[in-house]
Amino acid sequence: MQNKFLLAPMAGYSDAGFREVCADFGADVTFTEMLSAQAIKYDSEKTKALAFRASGEKTCIAQIFGKDADAMAQACENPLFKCFDGIDINMGCPAPKIVKNGEGSALLKNLPLASKIISECRRKVQNKSLSVKVRLGFDENNIVEIVKMCEDSGADFVTVHGRTAKQMYSGRADLDAIALAKASVKIPVFGNGDVTDAQTCAGMLATGVDGVMIGRGAIGSPWIFSQLKNRSGDIDKIQAISKHVEILRQIYPERLLVLMLRKHFLAYAAKLHAPVKERQKFALQTNIDESLKLFQSLVNHFENQ
Repeated sequence: MQNKFLLAPMAGYSDAGFREVCADFGADVTFTEMLSAQAIKYDSEKTKALAFRASGEKTCIAQIFGKDADAMAQACENPLFKCFDGIDINMGCPAPKIVKNGEGSALLKNLPLASKIISECRRKVQNKSLSVKVRLGFDENNIVEIVKMCEDSGADFVTVHGRTAKQMYSGRADLDAIALAKASVKIPVFGNGDVTDAQTCAGMLATGVDGVMIGRGAIGSPWIFSQLKNRSGDIDKIQAISKHVEILRQIYPERLLVLMLRKHFLAYAAKLHAPVKERQKFALQTNIDESLKLFQSLVNHFENQ
């Protein structure tokens, strides 16, 4: 997996449509948004929808989260994940509601439990990859201990976000800490945090990581993968967004689709540098086709100025 570009698992954004569009533009690996092991256990319809995989994704990995090792292991062998190329364990989410429940980055405060979860999942995941996404630590940086634990517990690779959970998304990602993590283990390490353009990508690759995971830098700009790979050719934004919509139409009714895609349209408009008053029009739309027309008018206007 040398020098690969990965799309991060992002709650509310890494839906099947967005993942496939990113794959079209060059994302080598995509991840679902995090899926609850408990919800999988109880056959949640919402989770089934989140686990939908579009046909055009190259390599797609399902990310799961939870604090119960048995439930996590059971989730790994759920038929829901047969179509995925791997399982990723979330040990990095800093959201208060997740941390409060002892899940996500809270596991970095309990490395014996974290190790047990990885080991139990490893027993169930035999013919595909098993990976872990982590932060530098919870309150403080103990990334070397964390990545060594992941390796010793059976992870095939690990992705390191260059902040502690306590930092949330403040400050800058610590590239030196990511470099140290890479140098401390034999398994592949991918770097995550603050990659938004060629310059920040080069900085991340200079740490020696095996590739780069891009999260917020791809929101509203799935073509970032083409740009980072120096692919030539024009980018048809309208075609890309239309494909995003059509994929999600396979999963959700129109009334839900409008709500789900609103934040995407707002992000796309923001990346066009459209004025706030123009972006706000998306918040008032109740019809997806009208949102597409509005987006096309913004593209025609703001890209041709």
